[in-house]
Amino acid sequence: MKIAFFEIKGWEKPFLRKKLKGHQLEFFKEELSLENVDKIKNFEVVSVFIYSEVDKKIISKLPKLKFIATRSTGFDHIDLKTSKKKKIAVSNVPYYGENTVAEHTFGLILALSRNIHKAYVKTVQHDYSIDGLKGFDLQGKTLGVVGAGSIGLHVIRIAKGFGMNVIVYDVNQNRLVSEVLGFKYASLEKLLNKSDIISLHLPSNKHTYHLINKNNINLIKKGAVLINTARGDVIETEALIEALDKKILAGAGLDVLEGEELIKEEKQLLYDAKKSDILADLARDHILLNKENVVFTPHIGFYSQEALERILETTASNINKFSANKPQNIVL
Repeated sequence: MKIAFFEIKGWEKPFLRKKLKGHQLEFFKEELSLENVDKIKNFEVVSVFIYSEVDKKIISKLPKLKFIATRSTGFDHIDLKTSKKKKIAVSNVPYYGENTVAEHTFGLILALSRNIHKAYVKTVQHDYSIDGLKGFDLQGKTLGVVGAGSIGLHVIRIAKGFGMNVIVYDVNQNRLVSEVLGFKYASLEKLLNKSDIISLHLPSNKHTYHLINKNNINLIKKGAVLINTARGDVIETEALIEALDKKILAGAGLDVLEGEELIKEEKQLLYDAKKSDILADLARDHILLNKENVVFTPHIGFYSQEALERILETTASNINKFSANKPQNIVL
């Protein structure tokens, strides 16, 4: 098949060529648009990221198009109504960074539990004393996981390796999974009250907005640690600051900040410098980041070579399966 890839980075080309042998591939650094669509008018497959708006006008100029493979989880940049009318299949990449984000979660936990961030700053200043660096063990501690989806389950597996007890709050409960992995479900209130470490793994929506807020922050076990690698607006910032100031929380590990909701897909950070600017502006004057018991990373939980390769691996597999009349990850 003739396949056109848009919004492609240089290192991605050899990877895709290797995975899609036997097909004719064309690569474009820019996004798909009315200005360049005529270059691929005879192509059967188009693969894009989220900046390519595959709308009715674009689709009408691609008479041989059979398949659209977006290299993102979201697909609202693709006109599904027109695609359905034209009998064009559409696939996405539903998962790619579950273990990656889970591992980063424990990176933040360990930074706080063993004061790694403080130790680094001291050694840079040529201070090699251990004053103020006493940490705490994870073994025997209770981890509260809010949201036991694919990432949350990876976090639970890792926690068990550390010998931690795990309790989970999730609106969808799977008793078989809880028995296999050895955790117990609890209400959000009980989880906040019983957990030594609380880790959030939720999407951003109207149900999760400010899930941790001024009305429940005082329920948190005194001296607990809060970790957020999900979305910034899951936590009410003022409530978090209050909890740290009142020493309800001993520390916080944050990969996200409230206010960065314009980032729809993590991989956007690789393509759009403006998104990094948003993070920079948020971080520059953020009162949270001036606290020594807060560890902040600039939304890099997803950012590993393996995770990026899994996006391409899944996309290539989606195309190969479609070519073999065995479509997968189909959203339409």
